Amino acid sequence: MMELLIVSPVRTVCETQVTRVFFPGSLGGLEIFDGHAPLLTSLKPGRIVYTMPDGKEETVAVRTGCVRVLNDRIEACVETVEP
Repeated sequence: MMELLIVSPVRTVCETQVTRVFFPGSLGGLEIFDGHAPLLTSLKPGRIVYTMPDGKEETVAVRTGCVRVLNDRIEACVETVEP
């Protein structure tokens, strides 16, 4: 299980436990699972898709931002969240 935090300049978009997360990385899409190596990367416009422990998928549309993965904690700072 991993912790996911997605924040924008105006609000916390998401703070939850997840089993996997897909990000639209600036060099291509990437998927994060338990035990992932430390990572810092930028985001391009697209959708962050994360899976809750019950198997339900949630989606957040973003324009740009960055992601840090460290010790099963994923922090995404997104410049803009589209409706």
